[in-house]
Amino acid sequence: MADLSGTVALVTGASAGIGRHLAQGLAERGAAVAGLARSADRLSTAMDEVAAATGARTLAVAADVTDAAAVQAAVDRVTAELGPVTLLVNNAGSIDAAEVPLWEADPDQWWQVVESQVHGPFLVSRAVVPGMIAAGGGRVIGLASGLGTRGSAECSAYSAGKSGQMRITEGLHLAGAEHGVRAFDLAPGVIDTQMTRAMPMHAGRTEWTRPEDVVAFAVALAAGELDQWSGRFFRAGVDDLDLLRATAPEGEARQLRLLPYGPDDPLG
Repeated sequence: MADLSGTVALVTGASAGIGRHLAQGLAERGAAVAGLARSADRLSTAMDEVAAATGARTLAVAADVTDAAAVQAAVDRVTAELGPVTLLVNNAGSIDAAEVPLWEADPDQWWQVVESQVHGPFLVSRAVVPGMIAAGGGRVIGLASGLGTRGSAECSAYSAGKSGQMRITEGLHLAGAEHGVRAFDLAPGVIDTQMTRAMPMHAGRTEWTRPEDVVAFAVALAAGELDQWSGRFFRAGVDDLDLLRATAPEGEARQLRLLPYGPDDPLG
């Protein structure tokens, strides 16, 4: 895989699950990695383990991604100690507490999920991207989901939030391209984590996406190998990296759009 020496990466939700895998995978390729999560103790332990395993420079910064002041303070600290962030991975987020129809969902928990998936990536990107631009550019990876590309009968908050996050990615791509900023949506599939095992929809599942496939995708994106796909959606474990490296998208491929109902659709 590519050498990421000189890259300063900020991974949100880095204390466990996919974020923890990504933090270590990026560090193994030479990146300096800052992890951000709400739980200070668990995050510190995780980042210390990453540093011990890889020899990379790491930093643990506790913050809630939906707290604007905490996010800005965290990014300021990362910049002061590691340098400007040139790779941002917006991974932090929660999911519906109960797999129920929208009208049965708890309103406060429903909104908390949407906020974590939309307000969080907005605030972190808003804090990071100006420094990224000043450093000459960089890349933003949003941890996406297939549920962001379609509706969900049972996880409506997560679906709505992930769709919103895709719009953030496209907005970063459209506004950031002239400044050297690229943005991508990376769906990791279903990784065997504590969160996914607790979800009824995955009860009895035996096939999981390998964490190393998600890491490989993130490393390729961080290295600029897929920059022609900025503003687009990928699925780890399904998409072929070699094919994507050799291919450029046409039109609105892999972007969230309305499908015309026919050739005479005025919105088509």
